[in-house]
Amino acid sequence: MGTYIAAINEMLAKEIAELPHAVFYGENIDTGSRISGLARNFKAADSSLLINAGDCEYTHCGVGFGMMLNGATAVLFVKQLDFMLLGMDHFVSTYQAIRAHRDFSTLGSFTIIVVSYDQGYQGPQSSFNALGDMCSMARVPGYTLTNIQDSAYIIRTQLRQPGFRFISLSQRHSPKELLQVDLVCVDKNASVFQYTEGSRATVACFNFSMPEGMLLHKKLLERGLSSSVFSVNNVFPRDWSAILRSVARTGHLVVLDDSKSINLLGYTLLHEAAEAVPGSQRIIVTREAEVDFGVCPDSFEIDYDALASWLLGRTSKRPAVA
Repeated sequence: MGTYIAAINEMLAKEIAELPHAVFYGENIDTGSRISGLARNFKAADSSLLINAGDCEYTHCGVGFGMMLNGATAVLFVKQLDFMLLGMDHFVSTYQAIRAHRDFSTLGSFTIIVVSYDQGYQGPQSSFNALGDMCSMARVPGYTLTNIQDSAYIIRTQLRQPGFRFISLSQRHSPKELLQVDLVCVDKNASVFQYTEGSRATVACFNFSMPEGMLLHKKLLERGLSSSVFSVNNVFPRDWSAILRSVARTGHLVVLDDSKSINLLGYTLLHEAAEAVPGSQRIIVTREAEVDFGVCPDSFEIDYDALASWLLGRTSKRPAVA
């Protein structure tokens, strides 16, 4: 299938070519690096437009909401999630006003496709990895692309949906091969995907931790422990009922969340699991919130042996992240 970025670019190019009466725009979308390859080979349908926009993210967001108000389909491509902090007033205030005064069914579609910088500090505007925080403030959906299955499903279903949402890619995974996994099921809102079925543990992967979740599943199988692996792709609104049903069967919940925030969604899932399945054992593995300022890798490396020992009941020690 190729690298993560090349494979997702191919999916996007196919969808864009078939999407009528739409406007696709962004900085360097049809010139220069094509947003580091994300927008390579884009060709819009005859009734659509492909526009290279100038350097003004706040205006980009306002234009997108304006097109959505007029029933059009708008897709904005952005190189870094950091830049979208400049549009927060639109996401929170403008969209709130729209939702309060307009029939949702009359709206067009506005999607922002953006890259989260999830590989540590890369510069003053290249280190923001907290899509969940943005979506929480604005109360809007935010989807993460982690493998072939969820990428194809989300791109196919969300670019045409009325209203506004984010679709985010991982900078950390961009040069790697796009993960290929079998799909057990997906809920109707594309918020939770299930990839394996097991009886000993439930593994819930947030943000871009799906590859680590599948590696954990593999290492547990080597020890005779089967697990059900879920990926939480939609930040808001959430529906974790399938995960909670799995926890009721397995009795163990392992949450992996590689977002960079002190307000992780993974903690909310732990709380809900504690209420729904009181006797369950629960643990979360994160990047930790506090790191030294300056250039640092801020890696998300899991002690899989420690997690396996915890599931086997050999230790109660919290597995560490390097």
